[in-house]
Amino acid sequence: MIVVTGATGQLGRLVVSELLSRGVPASDVVAAVRTPEKAADLAALGVVVREADYDRPETLDSAFAGADRLLLVSANEVGRRLDQHRNVIDAAVRAGVRLLAYTSLLRADTSTLPLAPEHKATEELIRASGLPFSLLRNGWYTENYTGNLAGTLAHGAVLGSAGTGRISAATRADYAAAAVTVLTGEGHENTVYELGGDQAFTLADLADEIARQTGTDVVYRDLPVEEFTAALVAAGLPEPYAAMLAACDLGIAEGELATDRDDLRRLAGRPTTSLADAVAVALKG
Repeated sequence: MIVVTGATGQLGRLVVSELLSRGVPASDVVAAVRTPEKAADLAALGVVVREADYDRPETLDSAFAGADRLLLVSANEVGRRLDQHRNVIDAAVRAGVRLLAYTSLLRADTSTLPLAPEHKATEELIRASGLPFSLLRNGWYTENYTGNLAGTLAHGAVLGSAGTGRISAATRADYAAAAVTVLTGEGHENTVYELGGDQAFTLADLADEIARQTGTDVVYRDLPVEEFTAALVAAGLPEPYAAMLAACDLGIAEGELATDRDDLRRLAGRPTTSLADAVAVALKG
């Protein structure tokens, strides 16, 4: 039985869908979710839906019962994730899973990005657990940039503090395909995969691609980190989260989210989604 945590999230849903598309029986897939009612569509497909709240360890033992392989999709509450992940790892140990896969961060053990410490600490907990593991060190999602093209077009600008730093981004579907290969294949025990898109791009490249496909003038405006933070706050983001995102851009400028590894392509079994294709899909809505 394969358990996917966070299965109603943007990545988790794609993993479940990919498992089913590859022929894994729905009855062998467990969608472990905080709010089972939000997984009614998965239940209708025959997927087993179980409550699994990272903050309530008592829900995790029943959620993981009978689990053979488990995908821990990292929690989204930055600053609280380590304790939440510890609860999942401890429950996975009690369940005796044969493989624990974790969606980490590109080069989590050496990255200077503000997101890295929780991922690095989680990886250390996984190693210390004694469970066979696979660390899926995901790079940036292309959707981080294509998810709000309407706003970009309205302002005629992509904003950031990344300079000419290159980003080996890939779509969530690309990362989901890699995860499913690990969850369904053999020989992935105690592995570390550095995952990123085939073709890195700069934010200026992103602006050029949006302009090319829309016929609208779009430029990249490289801002001091304080100004970018203020722009994100003005767009409605909480100040701490805005500051964290802006700090990530400084890491991008230093090459923290670029990789020449082909792990993602190999695991997905196909080329990763190009920037042009990702923008085209986003523009179609």
